[in-house]
Amino acid sequence: MAARDTTADPLSRYWAKRDFAITSEPRGQRARPGKALSFVIQKHAASRLHYDFRLELDGVLVSWAVPKGPSYDPADKRMAIHVEDHPLSYGSFEGTIPPKQYGAGTVIVWDNGTWEPVGDPHEGLSKGKLVFRLHGQKMEGLWELVKIAKGGEKQEPWLLFKKRDEFARAKADYDVVSALPDSVIAKPLRTAAPPATAPRTKVKTGAPTPTSKKSAKAQAVVPGAKKASMPATMSPQLATLASGVPAVGEWVYEIKFDGYRVMARIQAGKASLITRGGHDWSARMPRLVQELGQLGLKSAWLDGEIVVLNEQGLPSFNALQKAFDRGIGSDAIVLFLFDVPYFEGYDLREVALGARRQLLKALLDERATEHVRYSADFESDPSSILSSACQMNLEGVIAKRLDAPYVSRRSETWLKLKCKQRQEFVVCGYTDRTDGSPQIGSLLLGVHGPNGDLVSVGSVGTGWDSTEAQDLKRKLAKLEVPQPPFAAGASKPGRWSKRVAGSERWVKPVTVAEVEFAEWTPEGQIRHASYVSLRTDKPASAIVRETAKQMGPGPSKPARKAAGGSVKVSNAERVIDPSTGLTKVDLVRYYESVAEWMLPHLQGRPCSLVRGPTGIQGELFFQKHGDKLSIPGVKALDEKLWPGHAGLLEVGTMQALANAAQMNVIEFHTWNSLAKNIDKPDRMIFDLDPGEGTTWPHVQEAATLVRTLLSELGLESWLKTSGGKGLHVVVPLAPRLDYDTVRAFSQAIVQHLARTIPSRFVAKSGPSNRVGKLFVDYLRNGHGATTAAAFSARARPGLGVSVPVSWDDLATLKSGAQWTIATAREHLSFQASDPWEGYWKAKQTLTKPMKVLGFTKKV
Repeated sequence: MAARDTTADPLSRYWAKRDFAITSEPRGQRARPGKALSFVIQKHAASRLHYDFRLELDGVLVSWAVPKGPSYDPADKRMAIHVEDHPLSYGSFEGTIPPKQYGAGTVIVWDNGTWEPVGDPHEGLSKGKLVFRLHGQKMEGLWELVKIAKGGEKQEPWLLFKKRDEFARAKADYDVVSALPDSVIAKPLRTAAPPATAPRTKVKTGAPTPTSKKSAKAQAVVPGAKKASMPATMSPQLATLASGVPAVGEWVYEIKFDGYRVMARIQAGKASLITRGGHDWSARMPRLVQELGQLGLKSAWLDGEIVVLNEQGLPSFNALQKAFDRGIGSDAIVLFLFDVPYFEGYDLREVALGARRQLLKALLDERATEHVRYSADFESDPSSILSSACQMNLEGVIAKRLDAPYVSRRSETWLKLKCKQRQEFVVCGYTDRTDGSPQIGSLLLGVHGPNGDLVSVGSVGTGWDSTEAQDLKRKLAKLEVPQPPFAAGASKPGRWSKRVAGSERWVKPVTVAEVEFAEWTPEGQIRHASYVSLRTDKPASAIVRETAKQMGPGPSKPARKAAGGSVKVSNAERVIDPSTGLTKVDLVRYYESVAEWMLPHLQGRPCSLVRGPTGIQGELFFQKHGDKLSIPGVKALDEKLWPGHAGLLEVGTMQALANAAQMNVIEFHTWNSLAKNIDKPDRMIFDLDPGEGTTWPHVQEAATLVRTLLSELGLESWLKTSGGKGLHVVVPLAPRLDYDTVRAFSQAIVQHLARTIPSRFVAKSGPSNRVGKLFVDYLRNGHGATTAAAFSARARPGLGVSVPVSWDDLATLKSGAQWTIATAREHLSFQASDPWEGYWKAKQTLTKPMKVLGFTKKV
């Protein structure tokens, strides 16, 4: 590309290609440069779908056509054809370019924002290497355009690709084109596209990251970081016990470690370990102090938890206690770090959690030691992660909101989700064993009430070995006092207590014990308690009863928002359809991208899954029940819904949908009823199934005839492609009648069609009955029968998709597999309105239609 001629009008080629009396595109003119340079990416459904990538320079938009769109994966080098410059006013153009005009097709603004050239952009364009930073709603970070033209080409080819930075992501982790396919004008994004790991924040020039020596010199800091001297003290952020995680915001989940909370303070390169109560424990853990010094930091506050791992690699609080109390294996203590509120001269407490953790991970990816490690997080739905944690006998998980700042107090942006009820109690007394041994019999426990007084909550008499029981009695005997420390006096032994009133020995309330228990009784006592250990990191005065805050799961139907590639795909490039080359990652990203349209068809409804572990040419499995396969997020419904069968499944969240695809689910088939009205269908389906020799126009005609008959019966119907050979006609119903009645009525409708138009329809299934004719399948309306859900892919060559369409579009359809997983989502991007918008409000009854048809159910 020659140096840009800023004297000749750069828009002359643009004007020459268009007739502005016909097209609605702006004619525009060269504009004066502004303070910030704009960019726009327009998604253009012309003869072939492509993305028009435009950068403002010299008062115009320098433009490239990118057939596959951009990718955050630096390994994806996307072809970009240099085309004519466009006027700046084109940057907001959305609309349809008329047929026979240059670029005929529909245009939407897929992304926009500002860009910053790295170096001189004119020189970069002239030499064929342009490096730049994007600040868009979807596009972030460093990118590069490289010319690969050899000269003489009719169209000048370049390559567009992502530079390796904090925003880069492997395609198996995230595909921005499928994850965020819509117009940013029609559907403005609430957040920017997710970068490399978790944080959704921009990184600007100006402060240190630890990723490498080169990047440390480059200096980068996240928004909210403040240049500040290092705080002399810092209290840790604490989590709130909760029953669930709100739907608002984005959350990540970490293991709830069974250990002691500590803050690592590094000043002038020297490390110290400070407990939650502000005590310096450096002398007790010299190995950790030494390894923290090996991180090479000058100043930092690092937040984490110390644990000892058992033979299975899981945290053991008992082993940690032995490491301290008996001096056994203190070198085995591991520090898991999960936050960095201060770093190398910058206060990061106002920085979003995601950005703080990204910084910490970059540090530990490069410099982690044997005993100083990063606390990994997990992306899935909280119920699945908690279930997995409980199966591993872990204490629970911690949920943290990605956009939250760091606060030195208990907050609701960090939530504790526990497998069992477990908390600290004040030891207020003890009992002896009845056999006179020198061991403890039970511990008498209390908590501080709202006014600060100690309240009795019961006792614990198990959970220790003989050595621990002796140690406990020896320690507590030194603290004995004559009267109970409870303001209201000692409570009477409860129904489940083994202590005898009057046998208690009371002690000063200064010792803290951690205890597991089954539940709180209505009287405020703990049931089925088991001792875990003493705690020396928390003062007795701070111990109160913990009550799980009811956070709630949020609305049942997710709000429409930008989808993100939240599921990491294993065997991502495995081809599942050899006829098209479509891969497993294509399928997973398709389901993530259509989740907001598909979930209303799945939520609350039993769903069966068609799995293809080796693709559509291998063996397919139809799964109705949970069995031994556990898919994160897929909910097992109550077995009582279908007596005699295992629990049915519900796929009610985007995570469940994507995780199912990751577990090789290709098709999703749903019942005609919701779980809450399992025996009363809320829809009636007619599956137009063409026989051998039945032409596509015949199928279209049949759909029209079915709709006409239903209309004459007083029933409104909606249409969708099947994703296979035929079409589905769907009639929404008020859930009042049972399955037998609805199925019998649908059969009567099909029989009426076969009698009335025998040249077109048959009332019996089977290939021999359908030669040249069409069977309208009413069997989909029986109890336990299922139909491919709207937007479900089909396990057939091409991976066609079942797509809702309007009746006006019927004539334009070319087959029941008009759209595939490669094209269906793009179709939705350019769809002006939802053709099924009225479907959800239609609650029709069959009383009148049955009378009109003369239907009487046979008993």
